[in-house]
Amino acid sequence: MAPLFKPEDKQLSVAFVCLGNICRSPMAEAVFKHKVKELGYSDYFKLIDSYGTIGFHSGDSPDSRSARTCRKHGVPVNHRSQKISPKDFTKFDYVIGMDESNLSDLHYMKPRDSKTQVSIFGKWRTDKSFEKVVADPYYGGTDGFEYNFRQVSHFSEEFLKQEIGELD
Repeated sequence: MAPLFKPEDKQLSVAFVCLGNICRSPMAEAVFKHKVKELGYSDYFKLIDSYGTIGFHSGDSPDSRSARTCRKHGVPVNHRSQKISPKDFTKFDYVIGMDESNLSDLHYMKPRDSKTQVSIFGKWRTDKSFEKVVADPYYGGTDGFEYNFRQVSHFSEEFLKQEIGELD
């Protein structure tokens, strides 16, 4: 299967969103960036970032367990927490929430004239052994972060296959 479009035709921008932007969404951002580079899709993207629906942690580094899990799998993490706002929808083709609550908040704040596609990350899953929702691992142990890592890795690969297509 050929790519669905060429990078010179269009470059995509993607934002990942969770509640505080310290666990799930910075992990999704880091894993997605890593997969994009690893699989040779860099030319297809102009911006990949992550946000929270609240600003409580603005400026903070990702949760140490989230960052440690990424580094353990060879995925670099370089992010500071930030809160998404309606104006951010002008920058992104996709704004992807981690759970139903994030999705609801994103639909509420999305400007009416925005063409941004707002979805839950699990929309792209093909392996039903993964839950569609990326659950918040904050109050649990390291197993939750490991599961999230495998989950967002699968969702990232499937997003790339489904939205860009196979590379020649």
